[in-house]
Amino acid sequence: MKRLILTLVLLFGVASLPAQEPADSLAAAEQPVQAPDSVGESPVVEAFTPDQLWDRANTAYINGDYHTAIATYGELLDRGYSSAKLYFNLGNACFKEGETGRAILCYHRALRLAPGNDDIRYNLSVAESRTKDRIEAIPEFFLTEWVRAVRHTMSCTAWSLFSLVALAVALALFLLYLLAPRLSLRKAGFYGTMVAALLFVATTWFAAGERREQLDDTQAVVMTSSAAVKSSPDRSATDLFVLHEGTLVRITDRLDGWCEVTIADGKKGWIDGRTIETI
Repeated sequence: MKRLILTLVLLFGVASLPAQEPADSLAAAEQPVQAPDSVGESPVVEAFTPDQLWDRANTAYINGDYHTAIATYGELLDRGYSSAKLYFNLGNACFKEGETGRAILCYHRALRLAPGNDDIRYNLSVAESRTKDRIEAIPEFFLTEWVRAVRHTMSCTAWSLFSLVALAVALALFLLYLLAPRLSLRKAGFYGTMVAALLFVATTWFAAGERREQLDDTQAVVMTSSAAVKSSPDRSATDLFVLHEGTLVRITDRLDGWCEVTIADGKKGWIDGRTIETI
């Protein structure tokens, strides 16, 4: 019995270790993905630390200098920094500056890093309401929409941590089932193991889905004021329809600088790859 208690204490002790608190500064919260090429960078801008650039960008935004805010947030991205907050603020500045397409792009990128953030979703919906195209999406099965909504409540990292906790609990309960001296405890351990194992599978699947969505390079946003969608990857091909800035498309094929895209209502065609940018 002492061995059982000691084993359970060790397992729950590992599972309950606190997650690292988010850093207050941009530099501490997000490390650069890749060192940027310093050739051609302004020595004045380069002299600022990431936190100083962050403060300057926020100050410029508050003062209504959206052009400077966009440039400074962009400098942070060029240095390799990336976070939901950075993309969210950049999207807000772009929206204020009238760059609807770029704002929508930034909001989508922010959502990939923080899918459960309601502020990002709200601002995205406001920006999308300013687009010209009114495309009626093909209805999805309600269960598919519900599962996606649940998956988007947390990030890939959060789901991964949740799955590890569920795994630790499942192992602890399984040991209880194996080692408990009383039948009632063994029954509780058995059924508890089943529930924890199901939670582990579900949360792992959600984490994998969020990660897959983060790496998805098939979604893109129209960045030009208008773009003709053609019947084939050729400038002389027939125009099927026209898309406008901010419209979301899914890339299904690429050929010689052209992209075959599908929009929410199922229509498809070829578009010049220079008129769109992947999320």
